[in-house]
Amino acid sequence: MSNTTLGADGKRRCRWSDVAPEFIAYHDTEWGFPVSDDQRLFEKLSLEGFQSGLSWRTILAKRENFREAFHGFDVERVARYTARDVERLLGNAGIVRHRGKIEAVINNARKARELVKREGSLSAFLWRYEPAAADLAEPLTASTSAASIALSKALKKQGWAFVGPTTVYSFMQAMGLINDHARECALRPEVEGARKRFKRPG
Repeated sequence: MSNTTLGADGKRRCRWSDVAPEFIAYHDTEWGFPVSDDQRLFEKLSLEGFQSGLSWRTILAKRENFREAFHGFDVERVARYTARDVERLLGNAGIVRHRGKIEAVINNARKARELVKREGSLSAFLWRYEPAAADLAEPLTASTSAASIALSKALKKQGWAFVGPTTVYSFMQAMGLINDHARECALRPEVEGARKRFKRPG
């Protein structure tokens, strides 16, 4: 079976983008394009944690609610959340009301704040785990990698939660640390061009 699908516009895309109408815009404008903005990186790590055991469609449909509930995933602000904020979030029907995941985001914001003090930025640390091209699996064939396992271990060692290798691999796919678009996907060359132009943080 092909890992691409032909869209109504005549473009070939990764097959997963055909699952839901809202996936096409996400696939075409976000997934795989490199990101260096700390707030966006923290948001995506948080949302990937919420996705654990659920579908990305569920999380994407609630993404704006998550952004509002977590103050745009501003690390400094989320790091200051208290038990009262946990209860506020548990009462918010617009997000996934899972105490462990909510508390993990708050914990991770505190760990991210510490990391930024040490490393200068979250992006500088995360992009160190960008794998070499020779270490990549064929597109859309893996759910973990040596790089995602290494980054997961590094984050866990610093006290982060809900950052297992599969979660981290999905994060790396989405934030452009790898280009995992199918070889026949029309977006693959666009993402590759964006990655070539991208200035790695350091």
